[in-house]
Amino acid sequence: MSAPRLTARHYHGHPHDQSPRDRVVLDYDARFLRRKVLTCESGERLLVDLPNTTSLYHGGVLLLEGGGEVLVVAASEPLLEVTADHLPRIAWHIGNRHTPCQIEDTRLLIQRDHVIRAMLDHLGATVREVDEPFTPEGGAYSHGRTHAHEHGHTHHHGHADHDHSHEH
Repeated sequence: MSAPRLTARHYHGHPHDQSPRDRVVLDYDARFLRRKVLTCESGERLLVDLPNTTSLYHGGVLLLEGGGEVLVVAASEPLLEVTADHLPRIAWHIGNRHTPCQIEDTRLLIQRDHVIRAMLDHLGATVREVDEPFTPEGGAYSHGRTHAHEHGHTHHHGHADHDHSHEH
């Protein structure tokens, strides 16, 4: 297999370009990386070589050497959709087990796990298997992952051209 033609050494949590050069579609586990060769939607191979292990978020971008961006897209994956009359209580039990969880107004989404599912059934939740993109809450300390990282910023840039608030 030939060497990747594209290289990205930096990641940013939101795009700057209106038209990214390409897209990578990755499930939740694949979006946690430091160095890896990915295949873009176009078929082009991309070497990602970040300074630290980083969570790539849906809508974030990998910054290409020489300019341009590759958009990160959350892939559909097998999940459990959880609903209940007492959803905050159910969310507490899921969080107490340090399970990544996507929290929405009327439902929770978690990765499929038969042990957690049995617990949810026992608690009276309605659990249904679905296939959807998974974008769980980040967490207070480590953005929902095992390794802490900075807010997805691995480079410095000015902000005169756009407005957003977050620390660098």
